[in-house]
Amino acid sequence: MSIASLLSGLAVAAALTAAPALAAPRVVSDIAPIHSIVAAVMGDLGAPDLLVPPGTPEHDAALRPSDAAALDAADVVVWVGPGLTPWLEGPLDALAPGAVRVTLLDAPGLRLLPRRSGGTFEAHVHGHEDEHDAQGHDAHGHDEHGHDEHGHEDEAGADPHVWLDPENAAVIATTVAEALAAADPANAAEYRANAAAFGAETAALTARLATGLAAAQGRTFVVFHDAYRYFEHRFGFAAAGAISANDAAPPSAARIAEIRALVVDAGAICVFSEPQFDQGLVATVIEGTPARAGVLDPLGVGVEPGPGLYPALLARLAGGMIGCLAPPA
Repeated sequence: MSIASLLSGLAVAAALTAAPALAAPRVVSDIAPIHSIVAAVMGDLGAPDLLVPPGTPEHDAALRPSDAAALDAADVVVWVGPGLTPWLEGPLDALAPGAVRVTLLDAPGLRLLPRRSGGTFEAHVHGHEDEHDAQGHDAHGHDEHGHDEHGHEDEAGADPHVWLDPENAAVIATTVAEALAAADPANAAEYRANAAAFGAETAALTARLATGLAAAQGRTFVVFHDAYRYFEHRFGFAAAGAISANDAAPPSAARIAEIRALVVDAGAICVFSEPQFDQGLVATVIEGTPARAGVLDPLGVGVEPGPGLYPALLARLAGGMIGCLAPPA
């Protein structure tokens, strides 16, 4: 046998016996916008599983058998936290006790805002926002006491719809990258680079959207449920009220009457519905008033899950706001 043939044979043998490359961690995420951010961070290294597809109300869902299997096999679980999906806490404990659990409401650097209570947001119509950091302090370092300046008690805890502030989304991407880097050190640099790229792209999109949204600022509107405070805070809006409670529970007749009165008294331009809930409630609220009906979607209904969903979600929210609120050209 020639030396060349011998070396060739040794190379083949080495290739056959080399240790296989380690697979990326199995990752599960709760809702489509978070899944999109995780998918962007993972990039070409893998794809996360999604528990709550767009169109399913996030506050009240049920696991499918495939979801239970995904949790059982998960190395890392990324979820907003029990403030958004309290029904998920039990299955996580039972099915994924050994998985790394990334609870985003606990993420360092995340901007948290308290929940608003009631159907009308008097304190917030005038732009008085109580901003809190991830430790429950406001922007001046004061402890949160759970009351707004008019004495209305906030519901317990922070508003969980944190992904609708694009700066929070960048923090989420960094948090996920660090969790994946710890679980998969060989690919740590790629996760971190992907998170940085996501942050830069999201910042650029935010600047573009802010330019268009300026035309809709200062106009009064009502949302279906109080999911948009982070988006409002980022882009300079303030909803006057919400038809449904924070968890999108069916509103009472008294609450619908309260919101109808608000629409008339405050001169609301638009009342927004959501694609996954009863559209007829908005029609009832605006009947006999000059207010228009619009649509806002905090989850990305109808958008293909994956890394493109989050930027599409932000763009659609901005388009919905502009289309219903901006004065005619």
